[in-house]
Amino acid sequence: MEKKQFKAESKRLLDLMINSIYTHKEIFLRELISNASDAIDKLHFKSLTDDSIGLTQSDYKIHLAADKDARTLTIIDNGIGMTKDDLENNLGTIAQSGSFAFKKENETGDDVDIIGQFGVGFYSAFMVSKHVAVISKAYGSDQAYRWKSDGADGYTIEETQRDGFGTTIILTIKDDTEENHYDEFLDEYRIRGLVKKYSDYIRYPITMDVEKERKKEGSEDEYESYIEEETLNSMQPIWKKAKNEVTDEDYNNFYKEKFFDFTDPMKVIHSKTEGSATYNALLFIPSRIPYDFYTKGYEKGLQLYSSGVLIMDKCGDLLPDYFGFVKGLVDSEDLSLNISREMLQHDRQLKLIAKSLEKKIKNELTKMLKNEREKYENFFKNFGIQLKFGVYSDYGAHKDELKDLILFHSSFENKYTTLQEYVSRMKPEQKEIYYVCGDKLEQMEHLPQTEMVKDKGFEILYLTDDVDEFAMKTLGEYEGKQFKSVSSGELDLETDEEKEQVKQQQEEHKDLFAAMKESLGDKVSEVRLSQRLKTHPVCLTTSGEISLEMEKVLNSVPNNQKVSAQRVLEINANHPIFQKLCALQDNKEKLASYAKLLYTQASLMEGLPVDDPVEFSNLICDLMVEE
Repeated sequence: MEKKQFKAESKRLLDLMINSIYTHKEIFLRELISNASDAIDKLHFKSLTDDSIGLTQSDYKIHLAADKDARTLTIIDNGIGMTKDDLENNLGTIAQSGSFAFKKENETGDDVDIIGQFGVGFYSAFMVSKHVAVISKAYGSDQAYRWKSDGADGYTIEETQRDGFGTTIILTIKDDTEENHYDEFLDEYRIRGLVKKYSDYIRYPITMDVEKERKKEGSEDEYESYIEEETLNSMQPIWKKAKNEVTDEDYNNFYKEKFFDFTDPMKVIHSKTEGSATYNALLFIPSRIPYDFYTKGYEKGLQLYSSGVLIMDKCGDLLPDYFGFVKGLVDSEDLSLNISREMLQHDRQLKLIAKSLEKKIKNELTKMLKNEREKYENFFKNFGIQLKFGVYSDYGAHKDELKDLILFHSSFENKYTTLQEYVSRMKPEQKEIYYVCGDKLEQMEHLPQTEMVKDKGFEILYLTDDVDEFAMKTLGEYEGKQFKSVSSGELDLETDEEKEQVKQQQEEHKDLFAAMKESLGDKVSEVRLSQRLKTHPVCLTTSGEISLEMEKVLNSVPNNQKVSAQRVLEINANHPIFQKLCALQDNKEKLASYAKLLYTQASLMEGLPVDDPVEFSNLICDLMVEE
């Protein structure tokens, strides 16, 4: 029996196929099962015009058998089989795909999905096998053939016997090494897991003889073992079923089992799209935050299938970061797979699918916001920060897509509001959208800076998340209305008469404010009369682009260059404390103490740390003793 060399260039090429193309050795079973499915597809296609085949859809199957003693794993199908020439051409030539040629020649439609397109999947068997034998008998032939190979050294083909048409692949599994435990591929539990992971939705039954126990007939406590053929795969993908065939319970159970959650999803998005981007998608919005969602270890992405075969467990390119909380899968027949079927070429089709999914997710969230407000608010409590980061990231490239999905707490009825709802309630004379930043709602509600805005009857947005003000700055405006912090330098809420009065007072007391500024040093850029305070004696505002909240956030980032907001100390001219300050104008030491006390008081109301707690305590004690 003559030993033949592979028709590819050299041993190095096969070594590359075996050792470099595939990332995980376990992928070999997916490839061989997919090849078996292709062979059955071909026979099924032939049976549509050849009544003599005599098989129905229920007659086809793929059978697995593991023999730990002989160290063999066998894959058997009753597909179309191969002739001697087929074995020579398909297995003797690396990267020769019989499936691809069949599909091209016959122009098969939706009834026959040919998975294998490159012809290298078979050689993945050598990643785990020291010897591979293929026994095949083509439909309509009386002769079976055995193809054998130990790897890159070559192969042999000889006549043999086989009952019925189809193909049997016998893998002699490698011995364990320190680095690799090949025994696992002979373990029933492991084989079950691989079928479930990669080939669960192959359209034909994947069976295996399983040893089970039962009580002996007529016995109370004696058991006997028996062998039962068990189907390992579910065959019918839930996402390919019509929506009216799937219950909420079906969706919930599938989600919890597939994505390892113990709670039902908040929202299910089941869609089938045809056209420029043809695919089935089953997406889920979780009802709770995954424990690692806001950590670097979290990996976004959807499971990606090609004709029911798992290609990638986490395809991050299918989801934008701001929708990274979505779990689910996509199944498409139109993907451009690379040679190992593990990775995707970044082609136009993938981008089309991603864009379509993004639109579907946004539409579902928009409908939830409109029709299921309470549910949406619960969703936003979990994942709203992600949407706000989406507004801010990529220099605001996605702000228009997301601006109507974000919510903020509002002084109006103290509840969540959208920007559109805020604008719809604005008073005719209101020019801007007002907001305030802080750590807690209760704190922000009582901030001195909000007094004049509330007095005018204007609504205020309460920004509690670190990213909020950055998102506001990125948005810039909404429906022509600019965003304005109540702590910004100028609110422009006074009448011309009020402005002129403050200007005159500022000029009259310029020496007082200059002395207070001198005592505070570089802690503030200016001390001035306030145009916004009503009952409070003092507050801190800022001038420039950096606010107090932005300063806190930016300075909390490790190794980040420290920044400082330009603080302004504002004094209420209508508060008794201002008269006290005027009376102390000639007592510079006492005036300096009051300035420091007022600055620290304003800082505390802002939730800022006290620069010098000991000094602050001593100043209070001195004041108490004097009084």
